[in-house]
Amino acid sequence: MINDLITEKLFSLQDREYRDFQSKLFPTVPYECFIGVRTPDLRTLARQLTKEQDIYMFLDELPHRYFDEDQLHVFIVSGIKDLGECMRRTEQFLPFIGNWATCDQFSPAVFAKRREELLPHIEEWLASGRTYTIRFGIVNLMRHFLDGSFDPAHLEKVRLTANGNDEYYVRMAAAWYYATALAKQYETTLSFLSTAELDSWTRNKSVQKAVESRRLTAEQKETVRTLKDSDRN
Repeated sequence: MINDLITEKLFSLQDREYRDFQSKLFPTVPYECFIGVRTPDLRTLARQLTKEQDIYMFLDELPHRYFDEDQLHVFIVSGIKDLGECMRRTEQFLPFIGNWATCDQFSPAVFAKRREELLPHIEEWLASGRTYTIRFGIVNLMRHFLDGSFDPAHLEKVRLTANGNDEYYVRMAAAWYYATALAKQYETTLSFLSTAELDSWTRNKSVQKAVESRRLTAEQKETVRTLKDSDRN
């Protein structure tokens, strides 16, 4: 079976020191779920496996046992060129994502070419109630809708998603989004954040990440600092 062969291959690529290091980065994932395969090796293996006719058997066997299998899964799906099939596989896997790395490294190339068709799915992800599905939605707004396809209404959409959500990885994604929006759509985002009723934690984290960015000028950073809510962390 291809699933057994994939697991064997992953263990043949194991780096135990890397496994020990990696496991410390993900407190939500048990240590025994890590094999310790480095990302470049996983990406190479994913490209090889896409040529296998029975790879669907691996994609359908959910949940996977290992973190490395989850990573391999998203790299395989990210390479699917047909939007319909890619989206079907994306929706299939989203409920099984349990950490920020698998979420953030899940980046289907076809999404960038079909933004208009992607947006309704993002809205569904934001309303899903699942931590990493919501984060996936915010990250995709950041990746695909902060340049030529930017809509100021998305700033409010992220605010409504983050406000009242106690999940750290949702609020951190919102802060990442706003910091990136300041780098790409400075004036509009600055104006929004100056008046928006954003919770203090997300506001201050957005300011912190923007100030740490190399994409803003020193003058812009000084202005962004004035957005900070000094009354809370």
